[in-house]
Amino acid sequence: MDLEAVAEICRLKYRYTRALDTKDWATFRDTLLPDATATYGEHLRFEDRDALVSFMEITLAPHVLTEHLTGQPEIEVDGDTASGVWVLSDTVIIPEDGMLLRGAAFYHDRYARGADGRWRISHTGYERTYEVVISLADIPSFQVTSSRWALSVTPSATQATA
Repeated sequence: MDLEAVAEICRLKYRYTRALDTKDWATFRDTLLPDATATYGEHLRFEDRDALVSFMEITLAPHVLTEHLTGQPEIEVDGDTASGVWVLSDTVIIPEDGMLLRGAAFYHDRYARGADGRWRISHTGYERTYEVVISLADIPSFQVTSSRWALSVTPSATQATA
């Protein structure tokens, strides 16, 4: 087993989720090959990196707070290609829409090592094991007390603390 490749692929996936949650679209773009494809659940399909990055940038704008946790990687390396299965636990909070989403899934990814020696994602996607949506109105005590994008979060939907 190529343990160095496995470690590099793990760092790649962690960088992918960190870039999503910090809205670092340049880093997110760099985790993907130009012709990378993606399939999230039954309805979201992307045929290239530009379409995927554009969708994420619009959909996960600063008013959307996210947490994507991946782990338990099962990675198989075959030369300059690899595949991996990851568990995903995610949270999405949209204060201005009064919505909290929690879910879990299994990512099924493919990777390729480029001429520069760096691994990138050639395909990513997941199938949900569950997803729940909760109205923040059902949680009267809910408040966002800290956000990297505090100025972008609607003040009427949250309360700031000093």
